[in-house]
Amino acid sequence: MSKAEKLERILTAAPVVPVLTIADPKQAVPLARALVAGGLTALEVTLRTPAALEAIRAMATEVEGAVVGAGTVLDARQWHDAVKAGATFVVSPGATAGLLDAAQNSPVPFLPGAATAGEAMALAERGYRFLKFFPAEPAGGIAYLKALAAPLPDIRFCPTGGVSPKNAKDYLALANVVCVGGTWVAPADALGAGDWAKVTALSREAVALRAR
Repeated sequence: MSKAEKLERILTAAPVVPVLTIADPKQAVPLARALVAGGLTALEVTLRTPAALEAIRAMATEVEGAVVGAGTVLDARQWHDAVKAGATFVVSPGATAGLLDAAQNSPVPFLPGAATAGEAMALAERGYRFLKFFPAEPAGGIAYLKALAAPLPDIRFCPTGGVSPKNAKDYLALANVVCVGGTWVAPADALGAGDWAKVTALSREAVALRAR
């Protein structure tokens, strides 16, 4: 299976990819279990906290059914650290030469970010059919993605940034959207209280958003 096929399988498993920023590594396993129980299996742990790599490692080794990825990966060093920790896909808000070189030399699939038609075209030239559209709402949102569909028919996007239960279904209705990324399925208050039942309930609501 090619890396593109692996990534497509990950992104189509559910309509929402949770974007998780974990400060306390003890939250990682129960959080992942709650998300998977609700039907969200592809989990993006952002490398924005010192606990991120430990969280990825714990989720990848202890949570059955979880497909754990690393987000906010900005350079080749972070790429290698994330993969070593157990990340099975990598997400970045953009794309640099160093990251693209790391991706080319790795068996782990990459979801690079793009915010303009030019960035999307440059990544398409390098063989990427699936892109993160970030930051989705500030970059033009649903109207912008609609405008990209005709000139870039072979690219599908995962919009992230400003996506919420209020607009997620409208994003998912677009033919060039494969899934959306969102933080709302793991709110800070639920994590702080250890309210894993709330996380599972929000995950089930997110799974029900699939428009097609």
